[in-house]
Formats: sequence, C-alpha cells, structure tokens
Amino acid sequence: MPEDQIEEFAARYTAAWCSHNAPSVATYFDENGSLTINNGKPNVGRVAIAEAAQEFMTAFPDLIIQMNGLDFEGEQVIYRWTLTGTNTGPGGTGNAVRISGFEKWTMSPNGLVAESSGNFDAADYERQLEHGVIRASE
Repeated sequence: MPEDQIEEFAARYTAAWCSHNAPSVATYFDENGSLTINNGKPNVGRVAIAEAAQEFMTAFPDLIIQMNGLDFEGEQVIYRWTLTGTNTGPGGTGNAVRISGFEKWTMSPNGLVAESSGNFDAADYERQLEHGVIRASE
C-alpha cells in the first residue's frame, strides 16, 4: 500500500478510536488479525480486538487518541500515538493519564492490519493511574 494511503488509513484508525466505537476500531484489522499490547496475550479476531479497545474506552470515557506520526520499516508501519483521558470508568481512580506509545503494524494484502504489536511505558501508565499526570512545573 502506498505511504499516502497508509497515512489516510492511520488517520481514519485514529478517528475510530476517538469515536468511542470499539467495533469500528476492529474493522481496521483483518478478520483474523491480532492486537498484542505490551507483549501480552494476543487479541485475535475482530471481536477480541473490539473487546480490548472497549476496555480502554470504558476506563477513559473522555479518551482521545492523537496520531503523532508514522514510520516505515521495510514492510512494517510504526503508528505512533498519544492517549489522554481521565480514568473515571467503573472502579477508576479519577486521575488524568497521558501516555505515548506505538503500534508496529504488519499489513495484510487487502490493506488491513494483519498484526499489531502495541507498546507503551506500563510503569508510567500505572503511576499516572495512581497519582495523575505530573506536569513539568510540578
């Protein structure tokens, strides 16, 4: 897929996350695609991917994903992002979170994500859940 088409794809993927419609996020993956978060158990298939996305959307009802850019490494695409939101979902801490990370995509021949391996700093995420975002001036 040409880079300009991947950029459009990534922009639509970002909008799907911001729509808070988890099944919409899953449509960007192959029918049997996978999403792995921080080397955890892969979420395989659109239903499992939608469930994983929904967990973030439920935990952060005001979730916003910002696309920070794309990098290309051979056949793989690196989608860089920042998540911001307030953990006010069920059992939430009420604290604001701002984390950045990336997904490494392997695209399928039909132009969807076949495999995504996502990563972010889990220790910083947990700290922010507990204490909130610490601003540079603090």
